[in-house]
Amino acid sequence: MPETSVAHFYDELADDYHLIYSDWGASIRRQGDALDALIGQDRATVLDCSCGIGTQAIGLALRGHRVTGTDLSPRAAARAAREAARQSQSLFTAAADMRRLPFPDGQFDAVVCADNSLPHLLTEQDVHAALAEMRRVLRPAGLLLVSTRPYDDLLRDRPASTPPQVHQAANGGERTVTFQLWHWHDDGEHYDLEHFQLLPAGGEWRVKVRRTTYWALGQDRLADLAAEAGFVDPGWRMPQETGFFQPLLVAPASK
Repeated sequence: MPETSVAHFYDELADDYHLIYSDWGASIRRQGDALDALIGQDRATVLDCSCGIGTQAIGLALRGHRVTGTDLSPRAAARAAREAARQSQSLFTAAADMRRLPFPDGQFDAVVCADNSLPHLLTEQDVHAALAEMRRVLRPAGLLLVSTRPYDDLLRDRPASTPPQVHQAANGGERTVTFQLWHWHDDGEHYDLEHFQLLPAGGEWRVKVRRTTYWALGQDRLADLAAEAGFVDPGWRMPQETGFFQPLLVAPASK
């Protein structure tokens, strides 16, 4: 899928992204706490290279880390900065492709690429390019944290949809419903996603549909690609262990 279409998907979603969570503020704090525990140092310099509207980046800033956020979507990155400012947090953001990060070598203590962002890259060449860039901008003692959907399980079942998620506005306000339809390619690994949001509109429902494509990248394969990109002993940590909502690939830059 062309990178412009991925950027368009998230530009279109940026204003409504928080509605995929039942409580976005609670998710920010919970995810920030889980990632902070894995980073394991105070006031780390962190790059979130797929920051979206700031869910993980703001959570880490709230934990005292010095966070920079980049995203392919200019609208999402701009909203992340605004949302951080609303919480009195400093978050520099910019639009950037994770395959071409606009930073010098060895600038960060940790790089985060969360919420199934890496599988928007649809070939091994592109995934390797992104991982190599993440490795390049890490300090020698740095740490990579990548989260994806649990694709080993999903590749066995190849589901056609996700359960609906309901967001309720504060004080018992109106509800929004989000769900996805998945259309698997013949190769059994890639799938087109239709992202539906049902938004209340004067007693009726207004429907927004956005489309993108993912690669269901299995855990062993992604770990191998991280090793090829120069990371040392990449390994997976599961949600029941970390408290993070997706499996996390944890990969030191060096021993």
